Amino acid sequence: MADQPPPKLDNGKADIDLTGRRLGDYHLLRRLGRGGMAEVWLAEQTTLRRQVAFKVLKSDLANDDLYIKRFQLEAQAAAQLVHANIVQIFDVGCIDGVRFIAQEYVQGQNLREYLVKHGPPDVKLSLTVMRQVAAALYKAAEAGVVHRDIKPDNIMLARSGEVKVADFGLARVTGDGEGLNLTRVGMTMGTPLYMSPEQVEGKQLDSRSDIYSFGVTCYHMLAGTPPFRGETALSVAVQHLKTRPEPLETVRPDLPGGLCRVVHKMLSKEPGQRYSSAREILRELRNLKLDDDQDWDQLGDIDLGVSGVVSSQLDSATARLGSLMKTEAMAIPRRPRWWLWATVVVLGFFVGGFLGWLFRENHLLAGATPHKTAIPKKESVEQQFYLAMQLNSERGWRSVLEHYPEKEYYVRRASQQLSRYYLRHGEYEESLKLFDELANLPDTEPDFRAFGLTGQTIIHLFHNRFDRASATLEDLGPIYGQLSDSQLQATLLSLLKTNQGQMTAEARTVYQKMLDESSRFREDPSRVLPFIEPRSTQ
Repeated sequence: MADQPPPKLDNGKADIDLTGRRLGDYHLLRRLGRGGMAEVWLAEQTTLRRQVAFKVLKSDLANDDLYIKRFQLEAQAAAQLVHANIVQIFDVGCIDGVRFIAQEYVQGQNLREYLVKHGPPDVKLSLTVMRQVAAALYKAAEAGVVHRDIKPDNIMLARSGEVKVADFGLARVTGDGEGLNLTRVGMTMGTPLYMSPEQVEGKQLDSRSDIYSFGVTCYHMLAGTPPFRGETALSVAVQHLKTRPEPLETVRPDLPGGLCRVVHKMLSKEPGQRYSSAREILRELRNLKLDDDQDWDQLGDIDLGVSGVVSSQLDSATARLGSLMKTEAMAIPRRPRWWLWATVVVLGFFVGGFLGWLFRENHLLAGATPHKTAIPKKESVEQQFYLAMQLNSERGWRSVLEHYPEKEYYVRRASQQLSRYYLRHGEYEESLKLFDELANLPDTEPDFRAFGLTGQTIIHLFHNRFDRASATLEDLGPIYGQLSDSQLQATLLSLLKTNQGQMTAEARTVYQKMLDESSRFREDPSRVLPFIEPRSTQ
């Protein structure tokens, strides 16, 4: 079959679907994700018969010299870092007007996705992640590279159990004049939730800035939430400059005191009070004593060169992390047989739903008002929320609502999780009440509103209330990009695909826009919530 003609990327227009295109030695298979500057595609490098992550500069930036320079510097910065814990660069170039970076494809998920799905990992898994990221940061600092955007999204958890630092899009090579002043008014360099104080102030950066961002990331990983939050980027930035984070020992009393001290030292406001290098962090972690594992410090040391870990086999926590990634991967259907798996899943849900209806019993909470959790109040809302994450039950999430109603952010987070719980268990009216509350929040809370509107649309579609579903979908359209829950997103797209003929023309337009922005979810039916087909309430 003849190759397809090269794509035409018109400046200022939305990037087109490159699925199936051939660019030189690369056959693009499907889109993996997108960011502010680039899109990432899964591609096959045909001559070497290997899969790569094919990063493409967005078409509306392809004629901007500043972004082109940043894109090139990303490749140059990462290419000089050969290390097991850093995503490797294979190729960089421009084919048919498409500027690209071909890099190592890491099968797994990033740390943010892991935290959303599982919550904070236990101490051993956390230490495994910290050790490998610290090794990557040491390698980068040794080469004079400052990453400048260390955050959970850029920490990849591979199925092998390896942890890899990705995305050097904001990296800077210290001492290299070409790496200086790649900013302009209005361009934000870094992510506010994880920025160092000196980065907020626009000062000269060195590797200690990455150490601070790594500290924020570790705090988020261990506590389940970043140390500072706010309604605006400015409010978060001010906290990085002036506010001390709540002690980790308070949020997670189960953590070793030594581990908490390591994280808080990384979070020191003044660079001189932090660790001077990631090597020092590795020494501290290696000497850390765990209550149930006095031999932690005898595990293989970190090789700061190429191999990442010296010992002939990974430590047990690393192996467990790899096992977890592989187990999750097994839930994703192989592409050639997606139709078979989809048929089995749908049939299973239908049969299960029928049997569940046939032998149903009254719900344990039916008629029980008001809800009572019987879970005691913890000393802080963070501890209450962490307990709820561990229980992941109705009582757990309601304990946050009951005991800390004044803590709006945590109440809304708990309401999200509780609505998902009800949705999974077929309690549609209970979940709809919570979705309604979130959808009716003011415009200053677009992420929670998007979640609520998505839930409303899903329930209306399941109950064949197509007029109401169309109305909520139209309200969702302008803020759809704020939705961070990939499972709700995949569920909504799946339902819309089935019922789009019943929707209004305006709603179908919104649906098409969503498909254009969320194509990666169309090929992942494993993300769709396993509902039982409900009876129509019309």
